[in-house]
Amino acid sequence: MRGPVKVVVAGVNGYGRHHLQNVRRLAAAGRAELAGVCDLRPPAGLDVPVSADLAALVGRTGAEVAVIATPIHTHAPLAAAALRAGAHVLLEKPPAPSVEEFGTISAAVAETGRACQVGFQSLGSDAIAAAREVLGEPVRSIGVAGAWTRPLAYYTRSAWAGRRRLDGVDVMDGALTNPFAHAVASALAVAGADTVDSIDGIELELYRANAIESDDTSSARLRLADGTVIAITVSLCSDRRTEPYLHLHGETRSARLFYTLDEIEAGGVRTGFARTDLLGNLIAHIRDGADLLVPLARTGGFTRLLDAIRRAPEPRPVEGRFVRTEPSRLVLPGIEGLVVRAAEDLATLSELGFPGSLGSVGRPWPETVLRVGAREVASYVQRGDLQATDAPRPHLHPVRTLGGTVVTETQPDDHVHHFGVGVAISDVDGANFWGGSTYVRGEGPTMLPNHGRQRRRTLRPVDGGYAESLDWVGPDGTVLAGEDRTLTARPVADAWALDFAFTLTGRTGKPLVLQSSACKGRAGAGYGGFFWRAPKGSAGLAVFTAEASGEEAVHGSVTPWLALTSDAWSLLFVQTTGLDPWFVRVAEYPGVGPALAWDEPLAVPGRVDRAITVVVADGPLAPGRARDLAAEAAP
Repeated sequence: MRGPVKVVVAGVNGYGRHHLQNVRRLAAAGRAELAGVCDLRPPAGLDVPVSADLAALVGRTGAEVAVIATPIHTHAPLAAAALRAGAHVLLEKPPAPSVEEFGTISAAVAETGRACQVGFQSLGSDAIAAAREVLGEPVRSIGVAGAWTRPLAYYTRSAWAGRRRLDGVDVMDGALTNPFAHAVASALAVAGADTVDSIDGIELELYRANAIESDDTSSARLRLADGTVIAITVSLCSDRRTEPYLHLHGETRSARLFYTLDEIEAGGVRTGFARTDLLGNLIAHIRDGADLLVPLARTGGFTRLLDAIRRAPEPRPVEGRFVRTEPSRLVLPGIEGLVVRAAEDLATLSELGFPGSLGSVGRPWPETVLRVGAREVASYVQRGDLQATDAPRPHLHPVRTLGGTVVTETQPDDHVHHFGVGVAISDVDGANFWGGSTYVRGEGPTMLPNHGRQRRRTLRPVDGGYAESLDWVGPDGTVLAGEDRTLTARPVADAWALDFAFTLTGRTGKPLVLQSSACKGRAGAGYGGFFWRAPKGSAGLAVFTAEASGEEAVHGSVTPWLALTSDAWSLLFVQTTGLDPWFVRVAEYPGVGPALAWDEPLAVPGRVDRAITVVVADGPLAPGRARDLAAEAAP
């Protein structure tokens, strides 16, 4: 058969929503067709057949692929039913809650000859193979570090949330087996421990701060058949989300693999890698004979660990005196630093004195920051938890004044696709690199499967900051543009200045076309390019240039500098390369950026260069002081 592959999705009220979006993206590229949805409580508005019986739905629709994103304890019966009904399967991780149920699925694969790909999406990354070679010597051991925060509501999201068993059935919804399952699977993949018999021994330490059955803070140390040690320490009780990583240990060298970002840090330089979508790979396997990236058999090592956790004693409660209770969550203060040390030393939590050692023996999480002197003034963030509709991109957040006041905002309720400080464009050759809806002439804002992402190639330190190269990747995987970016921090008077420069170059062999929503008929919506989202609710907000003041007067004006001020902080924007109209918002939300394509498309036959300096100051700036500071700050 040729043409689009018919796909049904089972379980669409949780993570299954991501799979629905992905099927629609592949449908737009002509590779897939959403043929039906299987769910006990399907959402309204689905223009496809709906059934609670997956096997019947496969038969009714002629689906070639069934995506299964249902609770863990339903994986084995549903996967076996779909395979026997005639569909190949993309099965969300973990594949099964026990070795026995893993065997049930394996038997169905062998019986039917159909493919079962497991949704360990990180194993589709080219970074996995690169991690084996990055040290230039064998990887002798791997430390895994993960520290996330989860609200109390996370454990009431479903009947099986935070449970080991439900009505006598294994569920195994713990930190190691669900949210950090990709961390475990990535470490096993780098070590080549794919099969059940790859693991010689397992040490487990399971803890819980929350009132749940499963673990929320844990260590596992695996000894593989070839002598490799994998030490995993994770927690869902951090006070913030960090990017988890694998610490790769060789005889004389080490490196880090940030598996959610497909990036490897070695010798101070971060290198990014491409990732293949697992549903796309399954479709390529069906249509073109491509090798499966994550066949069921490759997840045997992970299942062996999960089974050991299933048979382990109940997690030990953490004494209340070590837990900080907040209105919406529980926090183990200092757990991040302990997790980092465990990955470096290949130690377990108890060996580091947990929980009594919280906050006393930790090490800082590896992050990219800008400093002025010894003071951290900004974090440069690439997040691995964003959806395609966010148009994922590196950005600065939080950015602080020298006095410590935060002057950025990320994912605010009014525009969840705003991310601190960065470069975002609403239309690059038809792809949305801004996030959210796309303005369609004659229709208005419309959610389309056209979102791109900025994928890092390299990030290296330079004096005062970083130099970065990026690929701007369209929804079908085409690299539409390349970007070279520098961002540095330096002191200016009693404040500090961010120097931000970027060059965009087309990669398709034809002129790159940049557009804003205003180019398509939305008056005043000329946004696109460098953009700074400031905090909403700041008292005393004002905006002015040398010639005018107020949002209406300065929006769209063309002038070298602009100040956005509040009672607590000021931002002074100075265009240093090019002179574009200012896009300004104050009343709806505070945001500023020079607009590359104000109301007419910008065709870029070669490259476009822009640079801006932003002075970040405590307190309000008067117009005269702003004028003098603009002249002083310009590089």
